[in-house]
Amino acid sequence: MLRINNLHKSFGKVVAVSDINLQVRRGETVVLMGPSGCGKSTTIRTINRLIEPDRGQVLFNGQDITAMRDKDLLKVRKRIGFVFQHFNLISRLSALENVMLGLVMGDMPREVAREKAMSALTKVGLEPCAGQRPDEMSGGQQQRVGIARALAFEPELMLWDEPTASLDPILVREVLVVMEELAKYRASTMVVVTHELPFALHVADRIILMDKGRIVEEGLPSKVFATPASSVGLRYKELIEYQMNTSARTLAGKRIA
Repeated sequence: MLRINNLHKSFGKVVAVSDINLQVRRGETVVLMGPSGCGKSTTIRTINRLIEPDRGQVLFNGQDITAMRDKDLLKVRKRIGFVFQHFNLISRLSALENVMLGLVMGDMPREVAREKAMSALTKVGLEPCAGQRPDEMSGGQQQRVGIARALAFEPELMLWDEPTASLDPILVREVLVVMEELAKYRASTMVVVTHELPFALHVADRIILMDKGRIVEEGLPSKVFATPASSVGLRYKELIEYQMNTSARTLAGKRIA
């Protein structure tokens, strides 16, 4: 479904992405991980040309997105959902109106747009909140509206750029639950940039580890995090072991008490 060939992007003298090659199969959930500044977000944003690559190809169902003119690019973007770090909701509109907006602007009849928007809100568990404005909702609910906005187009590919990064830790779980459900039922192919280790371990079909603009390791989560072949993978393994040991000590302390 998605193939990235020799993708490169620099910002001035800083190389953000260096000759990335990646293939994503239909129905697959691929998670991109790595230290901050390693090129994850730049990579995912070049897929639908929110960032223009300097060179390379992005092939979506055999079509070269990097060679498309604006009119064709707008069409293909409707088939590729994108969920951002920040909610980017319009404060004066209700949740339902925020989800409908892109559909209506794309010349969809208003009643059809309303039906699709309500269906998308139902998928993320927000049908009761359809009439609420963003300032009447929690951060987690606002992000779920953002997810519904992307789902309303019924995309073949979903791109997620650290969707929980702007949330308080207590709100992260409600967004991850929605993402896990979408991955579980193969609602669409997913490429996810995240730092959420439990999500990656539980949901990812394949982990892609990046460092300094390059892919340094990829494979099944059980393999990458258990027997890493890269220094980045080793750091993740140590972090997982530390978290497990901390949880075990906490549980033992509670039993003694």
